[in-house]
Amino acid sequence: MTAAPEVFDGTRSAAGERNPWLIAIVVSIATFMLVLDTSIANVALRYIAGSMAAGVDESTWVITSYLVANAVVIPVSGWLARVVGRKRFYMLCVAVFTASSLLCGLAPNLTLLIVFRVLQGLGGGGMAPSEQSILADSFPPDKRAQAFALYGVAVVVAPTVGPALGGWITDNWSWNWIFFINVPVGIASLLLVQWLLVEPQALKQERNELLEGGLHVDWLGFVLVALSLGCLEVVLDKGQRDDWFASDFIVFFTAVSFIALVIFVPWELTRREPIVDIRLLTHRQFGLSFVAMMALGATVFATIQLLPQLLQENFNYSAALSGLVLMPGGIVMLILMPAAGWLTGKVQPKYLIALGMLLTAYGLYYMTSFSPDSDFDFFAWARCLQMVGAPILFIPITTISYAGLPPEKTNEAAALINVARNEGGSIGVALVTTMLAQRAQFHQSRLVDSVVPTSPQLQESLQQATRHFASTGASAPDAQHQALGLIGQMVQNQSQLLSYIDVYFALAIIAAAMIPLALLLRPVEREGR
Repeated sequence: MTAAPEVFDGTRSAAGERNPWLIAIVVSIATFMLVLDTSIANVALRYIAGSMAAGVDESTWVITSYLVANAVVIPVSGWLARVVGRKRFYMLCVAVFTASSLLCGLAPNLTLLIVFRVLQGLGGGGMAPSEQSILADSFPPDKRAQAFALYGVAVVVAPTVGPALGGWITDNWSWNWIFFINVPVGIASLLLVQWLLVEPQALKQERNELLEGGLHVDWLGFVLVALSLGCLEVVLDKGQRDDWFASDFIVFFTAVSFIALVIFVPWELTRREPIVDIRLLTHRQFGLSFVAMMALGATVFATIQLLPQLLQENFNYSAALSGLVLMPGGIVMLILMPAAGWLTGKVQPKYLIALGMLLTAYGLYYMTSFSPDSDFDFFAWARCLQMVGAPILFIPITTISYAGLPPEKTNEAAALINVARNEGGSIGVALVTTMLAQRAQFHQSRLVDSVVPTSPQLQESLQQATRHFASTGASAPDAQHQALGLIGQMVQNQSQLLSYIDVYFALAIIAAAMIPLALLLRPVEREGR
């Protein structure tokens, strides 16, 4: 069955009499700033911890607090945009994000920095859904793919630029500037939005109708979704550090998240005005798009963390250099985004999504061929292969998610699609972090079992290492002790490298498993055909 074509009358457009492409550029400015901030702080945690006399584990709350605040706001942003007014809500989000960025850079201690990061996450959480809703309403269905291609440059490229930029800033200036750089961009975005965007009459009328009978706030729904997704973010971000369910802390937050979700779903399904319209997930097209976006978020965000970590820990790359490895992949996406937007208008999205998953799976599988001798060129090329599929995934998924939905549901649909991307990313990062630790232990135990004292290879390696350390002036007992330590370090390094190979292979399988899912999507009948 083919989904019926959408009728576009332009009454919900945020462009008014202006060119909608101008609006697409304006909202992409804030998008780039927002998405950049999700990855730029990761490389600065050591510097933040050092300057504030805090432990690295404590400093990770700088990341966790932002993710939790994002998780709380994103699902309810569609409802908030309807109640407050989309343009007003969007400007409020940009203003809060910009002001809290300044406060983050000025924070004198870790406690205040975490508080300001919560504010930053609350402001940032509402921006992306509002932007996608603006684009969906401002462009006819046959032009949305190209509009999302422009928007996708910010959404998909910014995370790859973040680690490189963050590493360079922290190496050459100070960590404070990773927040200060948001301020001029945020101010420029506010001025341009105020000047160029309009609040369509259709949205004003919907808001008035919503408020006429008195505002009925689904407070219980808000509390339940905040508890469910907020606690889930804490579990995903802190689980591996706290040894998962061996920790009472993790067990408690998991239980709260699960119980809140179990109550939330039937509650929202029975509300006349739910704060999160989860009925959208029952639409075949939107529900499958939601799952596909989660898979995309998992692979993109997981690999953004995975590759710099591998290079810094096992190949002695600096933060800036490991970030630079990601840059060629960002350039590939920048080049392919317009082509992917054009293709989405010509080829059925379901086939493009299947192709994107196949290319992503191949790129991840190619990464399993790295060795201890692999150089910068290998990792940069492997990253390019991984990112070839991202534009062919992001644009069709985003575009097809709105197909067949009533126009008044764009705010809610945009919110849920962003929940999928963010939660997919968090799940992906948690998955690879846990799998790395477990597989490293597995490989280390296997390697240790194979290192037996009677092994000729072990004896020869020990003798060579002992002679080396003795030649540097160490006594015979010290040289032998240092040689044993060197062998132990080699075993540990080898087990870590093998664990990274396992993780990339697992991610490749996940991407490949999404191909049949993509083919279940309905074909889209385009207007005028």
